[in-house]
Amino acid sequence: MRPEIVRIRELMERQGYVTDAPVATAVYLATALGKPLLVEGHAGVGKTEVAKVLAAALDTPLIRLQCYEGIDAAAALYEWNYAKQLLHIRLSDHESRSIDQRESEIFSRAFLLERPLLQAITSEGRPVLLIDEVDRSDEEFEAFLLEVLSDFQVTIPEIGTIHARERPYVVLTSNRSRDLSDALRRRCLYLWIGHPSLDKELRIVRAKVPAIGERLAREVAVFMQSVRELELAKRPGTAETLDWAAALVALHADAIDEEIVRETTGCFLKEESDHRALAAELDAGRLAAMLSP
Repeated sequence: MRPEIVRIRELMERQGYVTDAPVATAVYLATALGKPLLVEGHAGVGKTEVAKVLAAALDTPLIRLQCYEGIDAAAALYEWNYAKQLLHIRLSDHESRSIDQRESEIFSRAFLLERPLLQAITSEGRPVLLIDEVDRSDEEFEAFLLEVLSDFQVTIPEIGTIHARERPYVVLTSNRSRDLSDALRRRCLYLWIGHPSLDKELRIVRAKVPAIGERLAREVAVFMQSVRELELAKRPGTAETLDWAAALVALHADAIDEEIVRETTGCFLKEESDHRALAAELDAGRLAAMLSP
Protein backbone atom coordinates (compact mmCIF):
# COMPACT_ATOMS: atom_id res chain seq x y z
CA MET A 1 0.00 0.00 0.00
CA ARG A 2 1.37 3.44 -0.92
CA PRO A 3 2.66 5.60 1.97
CA GLU A 4 0.07 8.34 1.42
CA ILE A 5 -2.75 5.78 1.59
CA VAL A 6 -1.27 4.28 4.75
CA ARG A 7 -1.19 7.75 6.29
CA ILE A 8 -4.85 8.43 5.50
CA ARG A 9 -5.79 5.02 6.86
CA GLU A 10 -3.88 5.69 10.07
CA LEU A 11 -5.46 9.14 10.44
CA MET A 12 -8.96 7.68 10.05
CA GLU A 13 -8.32 4.80 12.43
CA ARG A 14 -7.04 7.22 15.06
CA GLN A 15 -10.54 8.70 14.96
CA GLY A 16 -12.02 5.25 15.59
CA TYR A 17 -13.03 4.52 12.00
CA VAL A 18 -12.00 1.02 10.98
CA THR A 19 -11.16 1.32 7.31
CA ASP A 20 -9.53 -0.59 4.47
CA ALA A 21 -7.49 0.15 1.36
CA PRO A 22 -10.40 1.06 -1.01
CA VAL A 23 -11.89 3.55 1.48
CA ALA A 24 -8.53 5.11 2.36
CA THR A 25 -7.58 5.38 -1.32
CA ALA A 26 -10.87 7.05 -2.27
CA VAL A 27 -10.56 9.55 0.58
CA TYR A 28 -6.95 10.33 -0.31
CA LEU A 29 -7.73 10.91 -3.98
CA ALA A 30 -10.72 13.11 -3.14
CA THR A 31 -8.49 15.33 -0.99
CA ALA A 32 -5.52 15.29 -3.36
CA LEU A 33 -7.53 15.97 -6.53
CA GLY A 34 -10.06 18.31 -4.94
CA LYS A 35 -12.98 16.32 -6.33
CA PRO A 36 -16.25 15.49 -4.54
CA LEU A 37 -16.51 11.93 -3.24
CA LEU A 38 -19.83 10.13 -3.75
CA VAL A 39 -20.24 7.34 -1.19
CA GLU A 40 -23.03 4.84 -1.77
CA GLY A 41 -24.05 1.79 0.20
CA HIS A 42 -26.68 0.25 2.43
CA ALA A 43 -28.00 2.17 5.41
CA GLY A 44 -25.84 1.94 8.50
CA VAL A 45 -22.55 0.93 6.87
CA GLY A 46 -20.64 4.09 7.80
CA LYS A 47 -21.07 6.41 4.80
CA THR A 48 -21.73 9.55 6.83
CA GLU A 49 -18.89 8.66 9.18
CA VAL A 50 -16.43 9.03 6.30
CA ALA A 51 -17.06 12.79 6.23
CA LYS A 52 -17.12 13.14 10.01
CA VAL A 53 -13.86 11.26 10.43
CA LEU A 54 -12.22 13.17 7.56
CA ALA A 55 -13.10 16.50 9.22
CA ALA A 56 -11.76 15.30 12.57
CA ALA A 57 -8.58 13.88 11.00
CA LEU A 58 -7.89 17.14 9.14
CA ASP A 59 -8.94 19.26 12.14
CA THR A 60 -11.34 21.26 9.99
CA PRO A 61 -15.04 22.12 10.44
CA LEU A 62 -17.75 19.75 9.23
CA ILE A 63 -20.67 21.45 7.48
CA ARG A 64 -23.64 19.14 6.92
CA LEU A 65 -26.47 19.52 4.45
CA GLN A 66 -29.14 16.92 5.21
CA CYS A 67 -31.19 16.30 2.09
CA TYR A 68 -34.88 15.43 2.17
CA GLU A 69 -37.83 15.26 -0.18
CA GLY A 70 -38.75 18.77 -1.27
CA ILE A 71 -35.52 20.48 -0.24
CA ASP A 72 -34.90 23.62 -2.28
CA ALA A 73 -32.16 26.15 -2.91
CA ALA A 74 -33.32 28.42 -0.09
CA ALA A 75 -32.88 25.65 2.50
CA ALA A 76 -29.47 24.70 1.13
CA LEU A 77 -27.98 28.07 0.17
CA TYR A 78 -29.35 31.16 1.89
CA GLU A 79 -32.44 33.02 3.07
CA TRP A 80 -33.03 36.55 4.17
CA ASN A 81 -33.72 37.13 7.85
CA TYR A 82 -37.10 38.76 7.31
CA ALA A 83 -37.84 39.24 11.01
CA LYS A 84 -34.56 41.06 11.53
CA GLN A 85 -35.11 43.14 8.40
CA LEU A 86 -38.58 44.17 9.57
CA LEU A 87 -37.29 45.09 13.01
CA HIS A 88 -34.55 47.21 11.46
CA ILE A 89 -37.07 49.02 9.28
CA ARG A 90 -39.28 49.79 12.26
CA LEU A 91 -36.40 51.03 14.39
CA SER A 92 -35.17 53.32 11.62
CA ASP A 93 -38.56 54.75 10.63
CA HIS A 94 -37.71 58.12 12.16
CA GLU A 95 -34.51 58.45 10.17
CA SER A 96 -34.64 60.27 6.86
CA ARG A 97 -33.09 57.99 4.24
CA SER A 98 -33.95 57.17 0.67
CA ILE A 99 -35.57 53.89 -0.32
CA ASP A 100 -32.36 52.83 -2.05
CA GLN A 101 -30.37 53.43 1.14
CA ARG A 102 -32.84 51.43 3.21
CA GLU A 103 -32.78 48.57 0.73
CA SER A 104 -28.98 48.48 0.62
CA GLU A 105 -28.97 48.23 4.42
CA ILE A 106 -31.50 45.43 4.85
CA PHE A 107 -30.23 43.41 1.88
CA SER A 108 -26.68 43.19 3.18
CA ARG A 109 -24.62 40.34 4.65
CA ALA A 110 -25.75 41.32 8.15
CA PHE A 111 -29.29 40.17 7.30
CA LEU A 112 -28.32 37.02 5.41
CA LEU A 113 -28.99 33.59 6.86
CA GLU A 114 -26.29 31.34 5.49
CA ARG A 115 -27.34 27.76 4.89
CA PRO A 116 -24.82 24.89 4.55
CA LEU A 117 -23.76 25.44 0.92
CA LEU A 118 -23.10 29.14 1.42
CA GLN A 119 -21.39 28.44 4.76
CA ALA A 120 -19.00 26.08 2.95
CA ILE A 121 -18.28 28.70 0.27
CA THR A 122 -17.67 31.58 2.71
CA SER A 123 -15.81 29.53 5.30
CA GLU A 124 -12.17 30.32 6.00
CA GLY A 125 -9.88 27.39 5.32
CA ARG A 126 -11.20 24.17 3.78
CA PRO A 127 -14.13 22.67 5.65
CA VAL A 128 -15.61 19.27 4.89
CA LEU A 129 -19.01 19.70 3.25
CA LEU A 130 -21.21 16.66 3.83
CA ILE A 131 -24.22 16.42 1.50
CA ASP A 132 -26.06 13.60 3.22
CA GLU A 133 -28.57 11.32 1.49
CA VAL A 134 -28.54 13.26 -1.75
CA ASP A 135 -30.79 10.59 -3.29
CA ARG A 136 -33.68 11.85 -1.14
CA SER A 137 -33.74 15.16 -3.01
CA ASP A 138 -35.40 15.56 -6.41
CA GLU A 139 -33.76 15.92 -9.82
CA GLU A 140 -34.27 19.69 -9.89
CA PHE A 141 -32.32 20.15 -6.68
CA GLU A 142 -29.65 17.77 -7.94
CA ALA A 143 -29.18 19.98 -11.01
CA PHE A 144 -28.85 23.05 -8.77
CA LEU A 145 -26.34 21.20 -6.61
CA LEU A 146 -24.31 20.22 -9.65
CA GLU A 147 -24.06 23.88 -10.68
CA VAL A 148 -22.78 24.90 -7.24
CA LEU A 149 -20.26 22.06 -7.11
CA SER A 150 -18.90 22.95 -10.54
CA ASP A 151 -17.36 26.29 -9.55
CA PHE A 152 -18.19 26.94 -5.87
CA GLN A 153 -19.54 30.40 -6.41
CA VAL A 154 -22.97 31.81 -5.72
CA THR A 155 -24.65 34.92 -7.08
CA ILE A 156 -26.95 36.74 -4.69
CA PRO A 157 -28.79 39.42 -6.69
CA GLU A 158 -28.75 42.00 -3.89
CA ILE A 159 -25.08 41.46 -3.02
CA GLY A 160 -23.27 40.04 -6.04
CA THR A 161 -21.19 36.95 -6.68
CA ILE A 162 -19.47 35.25 -3.76
CA HIS A 163 -16.52 33.00 -4.57
CA ALA A 164 -15.06 30.32 -2.32
CA ARG A 165 -11.66 31.35 -0.97
CA GLU A 166 -10.69 27.67 -0.98
CA ARG A 167 -12.74 24.79 -2.29
CA PRO A 168 -14.15 22.68 0.52
CA TYR A 169 -13.68 18.94 0.68
CA VAL A 170 -17.02 17.47 -0.42
CA VAL A 171 -18.54 14.11 0.52
CA LEU A 172 -21.96 13.10 -0.83
CA THR A 173 -23.78 10.04 0.48
CA SER A 174 -26.59 8.03 -1.10
CA ASN A 175 -28.64 5.01 -0.01
CA ARG A 176 -29.64 4.47 -3.66
CA SER A 177 -33.34 5.11 -3.04
CA ARG A 178 -33.27 6.52 -6.59
CA ASP A 179 -30.72 6.70 -9.39
CA LEU A 180 -28.57 9.80 -9.42
CA SER A 181 -27.87 11.56 -12.71
CA ASP A 182 -24.87 10.64 -14.84
CA ALA A 183 -23.77 14.29 -14.69
CA LEU A 184 -23.48 14.19 -10.90
CA ARG A 185 -21.72 10.83 -10.95
CA ARG A 186 -19.18 12.07 -13.50
CA ARG A 187 -18.44 15.08 -11.31
CA CYS A 188 -17.46 12.84 -8.39
CA LEU A 189 -15.08 10.11 -7.42
CA TYR A 190 -17.05 7.03 -6.41
CA LEU A 191 -16.92 4.72 -3.38
CA TRP A 192 -19.21 1.81 -2.60
CA ILE A 193 -19.31 0.66 1.03
CA GLY A 194 -20.94 -2.73 1.50
CA HIS A 195 -21.56 -4.73 4.64
CA PRO A 196 -18.23 -5.51 6.31
CA SER A 197 -16.47 -8.85 6.27
CA LEU A 198 -16.39 -10.83 9.50
CA ASP A 199 -12.86 -9.71 10.37
CA LYS A 200 -13.65 -6.05 9.69
CA GLU A 201 -16.91 -6.16 11.64
CA LEU A 202 -15.11 -7.72 14.59
CA ARG A 203 -12.51 -4.93 14.48
CA ILE A 204 -15.30 -2.34 14.39
CA VAL A 205 -17.04 -3.88 17.41
CA ARG A 206 -13.80 -3.97 19.39
CA ALA A 207 -13.00 -0.36 18.48
CA LYS A 208 -16.46 1.12 19.09
CA VAL A 209 -17.53 -0.96 22.11
CA PRO A 210 -14.29 -1.29 24.08
CA ALA A 211 -16.04 -2.69 27.16
CA ILE A 212 -17.16 -5.82 25.32
CA GLY A 213 -15.50 -9.16 26.04
CA GLU A 214 -13.59 -10.99 23.32
CA ARG A 215 -15.96 -13.97 23.20
CA LEU A 216 -19.07 -11.80 23.04
CA ALA A 217 -17.53 -9.51 20.40
CA ARG A 218 -16.78 -12.47 18.15
CA GLU A 219 -20.23 -14.01 18.64
CA VAL A 220 -21.92 -10.69 17.85
CA ALA A 221 -19.93 -10.29 14.64
CA VAL A 222 -20.52 -13.90 13.52
CA PHE A 223 -24.22 -13.77 14.35
CA MET A 224 -24.76 -10.52 12.44
CA GLN A 225 -23.06 -11.99 9.39
CA SER A 226 -25.55 -14.89 9.58
CA VAL A 227 -28.53 -12.58 10.06
CA ARG A 228 -27.70 -10.73 6.84
CA GLU A 229 -27.93 -14.01 4.94
CA LEU A 230 -31.62 -14.37 5.86
CA GLU A 231 -34.42 -13.14 3.60
CA LEU A 232 -35.03 -9.81 5.30
CA ALA A 233 -36.86 -6.64 4.34
CA LYS A 234 -34.05 -4.53 5.83
CA ARG A 235 -30.71 -6.10 6.51
CA PRO A 236 -29.02 -4.57 9.56
CA GLY A 237 -25.93 -2.46 9.03
CA THR A 238 -22.86 -1.92 11.14
CA ALA A 239 -24.69 0.74 13.14
CA GLU A 240 -27.19 -1.89 14.30
CA THR A 241 -24.36 -4.27 15.15
CA LEU A 242 -22.88 -1.63 17.42
CA ASP A 243 -26.25 -0.84 19.00
CA TRP A 244 -26.74 -4.52 19.79
CA ALA A 245 -23.21 -4.97 21.12
CA ALA A 246 -23.63 -1.96 23.42
CA ALA A 247 -27.00 -3.30 24.60
CA LEU A 248 -25.50 -6.70 25.43
CA VAL A 249 -22.73 -5.03 27.42
CA ALA A 250 -25.35 -2.98 29.28
CA LEU A 251 -27.17 -6.25 30.11
CA HIS A 252 -23.88 -7.71 31.42
CA ALA A 253 -23.98 -10.56 28.90
CA ASP A 254 -20.80 -12.50 28.29
CA ALA A 255 -22.17 -14.78 25.55
CA ILE A 256 -25.14 -15.06 23.21
CA ASP A 257 -27.98 -17.48 23.91
CA GLU A 258 -31.49 -17.88 22.51
CA GLU A 259 -33.17 -15.99 25.32
CA ILE A 260 -31.05 -12.88 24.98
CA VAL A 261 -31.41 -12.87 21.20
CA ARG A 262 -35.20 -12.94 21.47
CA GLU A 263 -35.17 -10.19 24.11
CA THR A 264 -32.91 -7.84 22.15
CA THR A 265 -33.91 -8.43 18.52
CA GLY A 266 -35.27 -4.89 18.37
CA CYS A 267 -31.72 -3.54 18.62
CA PHE A 268 -30.84 -4.75 15.13
CA LEU A 269 -34.06 -5.63 13.27
CA LYS A 270 -36.58 -2.85 12.64
CA GLU A 271 -39.31 -4.62 10.66
CA GLU A 272 -41.97 -6.93 12.10
CA SER A 273 -41.57 -9.37 9.22
CA ASP A 274 -37.83 -9.57 9.93
CA HIS A 275 -38.53 -10.35 13.58
CA ARG A 276 -40.70 -13.25 12.45
CA ALA A 277 -38.01 -14.48 10.05
CA LEU A 278 -35.40 -14.58 12.80
CA ALA A 279 -37.83 -16.15 15.28
CA ALA A 280 -38.45 -18.94 12.78
CA GLU A 281 -34.71 -19.63 12.63
CA LEU A 282 -34.52 -19.77 16.41
CA ASP A 283 -37.63 -21.99 16.64
CA ALA A 284 -35.96 -24.39 14.20
CA GLY A 285 -32.94 -24.66 16.52
CA ARG A 286 -30.50 -22.90 14.17
CA LEU A 287 -28.87 -20.57 16.70
CA ALA A 288 -25.76 -22.73 17.00
CA ALA A 289 -25.32 -22.69 13.23
CA MET A 290 -25.73 -18.90 13.17
CA LEU A 291 -22.93 -18.59 15.73
CA SER A 292 -20.54 -20.68 13.63
CA PRO A 293 -18.24 -18.67 11.34
